[in-house]
Amino acid sequence: MRYPKLRSWVCLLGFGPLWLIGGACSSDSNPSSGVSDPEQQSRIQPRRTSSSTADHDVFEILQEQFSTGPDVTRACLSCHTNAAQQVMQTSHWTWLCPEIRAQREAAVGEPVGKGQHIINNFCIALASNEPRCTSCHAGYGWEDRAFDFEDETQVDCLVCHDNTGEYRKFPTGAGHPNYEPREWPAGSGNVWEPLDLSHIARNVGKPTRENCGACHFWGGGGEGVKHGDLDATLIAPGRELDVHMDTHGLDFRCTECHTTIDHLVAGRCFTIPAVERREYVIRGLETNLLACESCHGESPHLASKLNDHTDKVACQACHIPTMARERPTKVWWDWSTAGEMSSSGAPIVRGDSLEGLNVTTYDSRKGEFIWALNANPQYVWFNGNVEHTFIGDPVDDVTPAGEEECIGCESQSPPHRLDLARPLVSINKLVGSYDDPTSRIWPVKIHRGRQPYDSVSNALVIPKLFGPRGSGAYWADYDWETAIRVGMEYSELEYSGAFDFIQTEMFWPLSHMVAPAENAIGCAECHTAEGRLAELAGFYMPGRDRSPLVDGFGFFVLAAVLLGVGAHGGIRYVGAKRQTRPKRTGVES
Repeated sequence: MRYPKLRSWVCLLGFGPLWLIGGACSSDSNPSSGVSDPEQQSRIQPRRTSSSTADHDVFEILQEQFSTGPDVTRACLSCHTNAAQQVMQTSHWTWLCPEIRAQREAAVGEPVGKGQHIINNFCIALASNEPRCTSCHAGYGWEDRAFDFEDETQVDCLVCHDNTGEYRKFPTGAGHPNYEPREWPAGSGNVWEPLDLSHIARNVGKPTRENCGACHFWGGGGEGVKHGDLDATLIAPGRELDVHMDTHGLDFRCTECHTTIDHLVAGRCFTIPAVERREYVIRGLETNLLACESCHGESPHLASKLNDHTDKVACQACHIPTMARERPTKVWWDWSTAGEMSSSGAPIVRGDSLEGLNVTTYDSRKGEFIWALNANPQYVWFNGNVEHTFIGDPVDDVTPAGEEECIGCESQSPPHRLDLARPLVSINKLVGSYDDPTSRIWPVKIHRGRQPYDSVSNALVIPKLFGPRGSGAYWADYDWETAIRVGMEYSELEYSGAFDFIQTEMFWPLSHMVAPAENAIGCAECHTAEGRLAELAGFYMPGRDRSPLVDGFGFFVLAAVLLGVGAHGGIRYVGAKRQTRPKRTGVES
């Protein structure tokens, strides 16, 4: 017989020596399933849908030779008449978050997004750099602010529905694939041949992980640069990398959780949470599925002590033990060091080896980088809401001076020391605290670096990075003053003419690369003074923190128990002695 409540109290009171007796605080959950009952087990099985009822290979309109992407779209729209209008309502097309919907309780104001408002510490901003940035847009031809968002033929159907694995946009083609042989990168000798668009159009289907990853695995300018839990290893992952996407197991596609209605894909959109108010629904419905609880329930463990954590600890905190599990992610990008040239005046690129993998540590166009591989996340209180520093906002909310913090100490040599004596601007902030009942401890990647800002108005600036020589683009002319002035003029923003570089940071919550239950982090990795949560302040955590009151009470209870056991044993011993003492009999005189 098990006594889960008793075990919980034993753990809570800190009876460390008693843990040795029967493993009082150990998990008795089945590591292979991670669920507590057959009903929950059945919920996590993938929903198998029937194959398409249409064989696109036999459609007459798809037999012609298509010369451009928009030509393919025209053919698609001849049958899928409403598809383009549906896509045009989504953030994949507008690059803006939609306005708050009627069923939501609180308004967030006008739509926001990277199309107009968002600045970051990777490639900084979209404005004036469209042909390069929009190579990940779900459309064709977004080269500048004159792009026609109402032209249905500019919607790219193939980027999401190609099932050949052959379709790809050209990196500087404003969303178009290449239509003639083109070299990329310039001077590399690597020639991209034109695609057979007709063959690809005849072999379309539901989006695969490769479709989604073509943009989301390569955000920020390269594989794994932006996210610590998204890279090309998820195209065909093994079980230990991601237990849900395991190609020999559940084999989930992205759309298994990011459910879609009328091309509107469920997910976070800057200020809009992925899931609100912990209102989880049973799998099979089309809302709020972006939560572990939608499949596993709110008490997924057999061990009651583990279930006691779910109210304050996100599932991801324990089940994503490390980020960038097999390929590195960028954690530092210093634009202030860009512009170094070789003795001949040519741009240079330097690299290093990180656990046998090659990484770029310096690029004349972008500056200095630091990468992390298979690294522990950092942890914050997070309720799903995010606050952003938008383009034009003054950055006067900075971290005060303090000690240096080491970046890359565990992953790369030589590491960089973040100088906290200089201002540190949080471009985004994850909202939450221990006292917030909707907040949980969540694992995050923090990306830090230095980027240009207006030293008079204290606002982050938008430099023009991409373009030909003579256009003011930094990657062509290597002149920060001109690049910033041109970028700000294009964006119709005020610029004082004086700039400097400021340290910034961005927080990226982790939700992918979910390891199997047996690889989840153990209790001792957090409940120790030097554990993963050592820096997470604002609450008392057993094993990490000391409280004279709690410690005194625990020792008092332990002493009382030991005293009671000793007294009980003594009484039993004396009683036993009396029972075995021989009776004295009388002797007649």
